[in-house]
Amino acid sequence: MGAGRGFAVDQAQHARPCVGLRGVRRGFTLIEILVVVVILAVATAAVTLAVAGASGERQLARDSERARALIAYACEQAEVSGHQIGISLDRDGYQFSRADHADWIPERDGELRPRKWSVSPILSLTRDGQRVDVGDAYPDKPQLVCFSSGELTAFRLELALSEAPTRYRVEGRPEGDVVASVIDASQR
Repeated sequence: MGAGRGFAVDQAQHARPCVGLRGVRRGFTLIEILVVVVILAVATAAVTLAVAGASGERQLARDSERARALIAYACEQAEVSGHQIGISLDRDGYQFSRADHADWIPERDGELRPRKWSVSPILSLTRDGQRVDVGDAYPDKPQLVCFSSGELTAFRLELALSEAPTRYRVEGRPEGDVVASVIDASQR
């Protein structure tokens, strides 16, 4: 019988509701809500500054890497498709076009759609060692060509900002390789 009574006592103790000093707690306090709001505000501000505060130099670095990758891709596509692909540059961006007999048909969509520079860079383009003027509009014929043989017009494109000492270089080699590098203005 002793065991039975102990069990009844345990049940009775567990059956009673727990009541704290203030009673049953429902919801959050105002201070807890304010702490969460402050944490969210600080996190949002940090993310916004990281994204929107990207310096022109970082944007230019991304632009040069994207141009390098897309020119390399265009050269691969020229070799695979058997059609020459041209690259035309102006001060605002660049576009790709496909050779159709004597005409160059600009690409309008897909990976080779026209691209704009994220910032307004100072551009310097040389082709086969000769300086090429980069104007306000695309030229009638592309300044650079990816040939179906896998070769590429040798070129050097440098992008810079007037207020930054760092320059970004995209270089195309005759055998079709396209490389990007970072140079200091004093190394020019």
